[in-house]
Amino acid sequence: MATIDDSKHGHLDGGESGKDNPDINIGGPQDSDLDDGINSSAQAGVQNIEAITSVWTKHALYTAFAMIWVIYFVDTMQQGATGTLTPWVTSAFQEHSLTPTVNVISSIIGGVWKLTLAKILDIFGRPQGYLISIMFTTLGLIMMAACKNVETYAAAQVFYWVGYNGLDYALSIFLADTTSLRNRGLIFAYSSSPYIITTWLSGPISQAFLEGPGFRWGFGSFAIITPVITSPLFFLFMYYNKKAKKLGVIRPRERVGNFYETVIHYGREFDIIGLLILSGGLAMFLLPFNIYSYQEDGWKSSLIIGLLVGGVVALIVFGIWERFFAPITFIPYSLLMDRTVIGANILAASVFVSYYIWDSYFLSFLQVVNGLDVTESSYVAQIYSVGSCFWAILVGLIIRYTGKFKAVCLYFGVPVTILGVGLMIHFRQPDVNIGYIIMCQIFIAFAGGTIVICEQTAVMAATSHQYVAVVLAIEAMASSIGGAIGLTVSAAVWQAVFPKKLAAYLPESELGNLTTIYGSLEAQLSYPMGSPARIAIQKAYGDSQKMMLIAATAVLSLAVVGTMMWRDIDVRKHKQVKGTVF
Repeated sequence: MATIDDSKHGHLDGGESGKDNPDINIGGPQDSDLDDGINSSAQAGVQNIEAITSVWTKHALYTAFAMIWVIYFVDTMQQGATGTLTPWVTSAFQEHSLTPTVNVISSIIGGVWKLTLAKILDIFGRPQGYLISIMFTTLGLIMMAACKNVETYAAAQVFYWVGYNGLDYALSIFLADTTSLRNRGLIFAYSSSPYIITTWLSGPISQAFLEGPGFRWGFGSFAIITPVITSPLFFLFMYYNKKAKKLGVIRPRERVGNFYETVIHYGREFDIIGLLILSGGLAMFLLPFNIYSYQEDGWKSSLIIGLLVGGVVALIVFGIWERFFAPITFIPYSLLMDRTVIGANILAASVFVSYYIWDSYFLSFLQVVNGLDVTESSYVAQIYSVGSCFWAILVGLIIRYTGKFKAVCLYFGVPVTILGVGLMIHFRQPDVNIGYIIMCQIFIAFAGGTIVICEQTAVMAATSHQYVAVVLAIEAMASSIGGAIGLTVSAAVWQAVFPKKLAAYLPESELGNLTTIYGSLEAQLSYPMGSPARIAIQKAYGDSQKMMLIAATAVLSLAVVGTMMWRDIDVRKHKQVKGTVF
């Protein structure tokens, strides 16, 4: 086992600028880690995890995988249950104009936080970033349980989403650190398998709390359970981190200097200027998509225009900064411009745009048009979560044994998604048997499970271990941007089509109730199935859904382009991680 050369500690990013880093796989997978030595050009957090996997055992590896599965199980169950409980917390603040804005800002901060967390994981270490996420999640749950005013609720939402997104992201990086690239799709699918079970548990759990001790105990219980379940993994990694130091595989960090020198050093290591520009730009770009409806002038509002322009300019400035000025780059410019990375991000964004266009009013459609109750409609809506998680395991096995991911995505994942969404243009209409909609959901679920595994494998195959955390964070942000755009398109189509069609189809006797019917699901459901008013509402839904689904299908053409951009990398030939891994 090699020891770390202390002389490298000042340049742990793999080069003073990162622009000429040999670990970037521009020509395809070419990791040079052909022995078990620690990559001395990598940042400290990457070196530490390579040292940990070099000294631990197969038993420790499989114990970590078991712990991670349990953590995902509890985490997804907790998120589902608390998501159901949240309206009860906010009920006291329903008339407070700050509440919707708080929800939007907290979700954006939670998403952008992954960019900062990526650098924490790379510079300080995986366990340290993971522990921070546990603390934020627990604190957010405690505050949600105890909040009595909108200010506490706002802070709780921010802490919770920073922690929850951080936990999910840190666990993904743990899995990437401890698996070979050929097995990574399979292990990512394994980690998502708890959704198959927790999907059906979250509702009954939240209902039990509401009918029993109350929603505060729901949050309070998970505030206790979360640290208890998540902490053992932290201690497992820290135990082997200590063992690696004892064996000399990791040497203690040298002091950088005085306080001022330390701040400057870590400011450079974090690329703090680039990180602030990127995070601020993304926040400014995403916020208008969520708050435009609260502005009197909508998209014409000076605030909305200013945020959009500021966001786009900041993102352009970030690219210029990384290319020409950053002493240590957040992500090497050559990797940022890599066609596989760009293609994977285009795929992620376009799929999320499409999904949020067709999914936004899906539950309402099932209840109003198909006459399903809340439970039945939720079961149909959950087909995607259950089906995609189940199918992802098969895709992971295919990648493991063939070494290829591009063909699976290009010839199955993307086309079947287009088929499923396209068929719904015809089948998501009144008087169409619900079985056809379920068929489409199954198509989209299996295709979605394929796309998620393949796109994540693609971005990781395009680089080395050093930049895995960063490329996954950027891929997640591409998905967030796509989701925000999809929600906006969906709302715009709904507002433009649904009220006009209602006015055209409603009986004259009900035209006076048009505004109420348009704005209230309860009012729509109050009309009996088969009544003239209900039929009119169903026809208006059908026309609106048709326009949404046409848009959702059209945008998937970008998914084809994005996937075609990938290099056809054989992950069986790509050695990316060190030591005892799966």
